[in-house]
Amino acid sequence: MEIGVSTFVETSPDVRTGEVMSHAQRLREVVEEIVLADRVGLDVYGVGEHHRKDYAASSPAVVLAAAASQTKRIRLTSAVTVLSSADPVRVFQDFATLDGISNGRAEIMAGRGSFIESFPLFGYDLNDYDELFEEKLKLLLELREAEHVTWSGKHRPAINRLGVYPRPVQDPLPVWIGSGGNQESVIRAGLLGLPLVLAIIGGSPRQFAPLVRLYKRAAEHAGHDVSKLPVASHSHGFVAEETDLAADKFFPSTQASMNVIGRERGWPPYDRAAFDAARSLEGALYVGDPEYVATKIVHLRKQVGITRFLLHVPLGTMPHEEVMRAIELLGTEVAPRVREEVAAWEAEQA
Repeated sequence: MEIGVSTFVETSPDVRTGEVMSHAQRLREVVEEIVLADRVGLDVYGVGEHHRKDYAASSPAVVLAAAASQTKRIRLTSAVTVLSSADPVRVFQDFATLDGISNGRAEIMAGRGSFIESFPLFGYDLNDYDELFEEKLKLLLELREAEHVTWSGKHRPAINRLGVYPRPVQDPLPVWIGSGGNQESVIRAGLLGLPLVLAIIGGSPRQFAPLVRLYKRAAEHAGHDVSKLPVASHSHGFVAEETDLAADKFFPSTQASMNVIGRERGWPPYDRAAFDAARSLEGALYVGDPEYVATKIVHLRKQVGITRFLLHVPLGTMPHEEVMRAIELLGTEVAPRVREEVAAWEAEQA
């Protein structure tokens, strides 16, 4: 059972002061957070790609590379790479470079993205949303399989027997599929034999169990060894010494962030009652003291079948020292509990 952290490197206004930190400051903070996550024994750190004023990381591979030489063991992944609006050749080259710098710790989490700013920015039509992802994923997978590639498609100039460099340390370079719960996405991941990441950020996590079963059936149908296909979850959360303290610290920025997105998408206002309901054992917020957060992660493992858990922290802008403390507690207290309990449970199931 792997435990890690993900971030979108947000630079939204501080809910207490109204101040907005610079992109440069937040990027430097994230590198410090990755280094700490490695030091406290976490397994993976993910950085999401966005192209908005309130997010600082438009190039996850560059951010991760800044931390690669300062870390030793932690795996470094995008969360996600918006493949639909990217050039798969550059994506592969960037992460192969990261793989070399980190000596084989890079991963790509490919997704469509939940925001649309990158499409007009790079000259793509949103009407081609699904077609772009399917075509570019196919090219990305061909690039990792062969040094020289011949390829043609609709949305990118053809490649005729050209080499793509550098080559990664890992063979193949890991490519995960990120999904918000779309059935077509999980089926595609299963048929291709690619690891799956589910964004479990609302409702009951149990609702994702049928999707995991669907994913595994698709993989089995395509002849893949299901036992070798990991499934990850990405969920919002925060860890502090006491559960009430964790909730009180995490709620203000969470409410502000959810209401910004909610206004854009027509969601109802997010309030403390919704927040507290999501903190329950069956909810999708992983907020509390180390014992409670560990209990919820183990519950998710048993009920849904995930084998990697990414705690998304912070949501919005929080004091850097509070985020660092949450990462420290996740690595030193939550992760050991989860690994021990999951190992014991898996031994019982064997």
